[in-house]
Amino acid sequence: MGDKAIALISGAAQGIGLACAQALAEDGFNVILADVKDSVTEAAAQLGGTGYICDFADSDAILALFDRVEIEHGKVSALVNNAGIAMPGDFLSYELSSFDAVLNLNLRGLFVAMQRAARSMVDTEIEGTIVNISSVNAQVAIPAIPAYCASKGAVMQLTKAAALALAKNNIRVNAVGPGSIDTAMLAGTNANPEALKATMSRTPLGRFGRPQEIGDVVAFLCSSKSSYITGETIYVDGGRLGLNYTC
Repeated sequence: MGDKAIALISGAAQGIGLACAQALAEDGFNVILADVKDSVTEAAAQLGGTGYICDFADSDAILALFDRVEIEHGKVSALVNNAGIAMPGDFLSYELSSFDAVLNLNLRGLFVAMQRAARSMVDTEIEGTIVNISSVNAQVAIPAIPAYCASKGAVMQLTKAAALALAKNNIRVNAVGPGSIDTAMLAGTNANPEALKATMSRTPLGRFGRPQEIGDVVAFLCSSKSSYITGETIYVDGGRLGLNYTC
């Protein structure tokens, strides 16, 4: 199993999740990458870690993943909840099935993973860390992604509640709220000059963020350098929230 502390990252086959795994690997963690995409195994191998296929919208699959990781590697010391979807649509015609799918992955699955990780940390007296990937949309809304906005607002509050519940066990829980980050989720924006112009107009630094810029903040929150921070959401958004508008 080795002596390295174990970090489990969901949604880690690409983008922000993969950048988080890379940053944690550089900090000396044994990284466990999980994703619904089978490319996660190759991504993990490149970091010297292990990849598992897991759907974080499936509670039973999440619990089975933790069981397997503990048997094959040991207890998780750092959990990064990154898996998520947006599913945009018109508010008046937004399907309940889409709303449920977004909340099931972005919130319910996140809670199941947090609770399972925390139980093991408490049982084995690990002073661990949990980092949830939220969004600037926990604070500011976009009408075309109502379920996503609702889920990320809930993640912000759940992060606070978990931090208070686990503080007595010296388990810290924080969140990172990305702004517009250059990932596959923004490919459509990149390809649309008008959409790109609108996005840049609400980004004071005048560029998309890079996935590794999120990974670095996550690694900080999983390190002893952030030992007195819990219950917080750190927004990595190029100054967007300071503008006080979204469109």
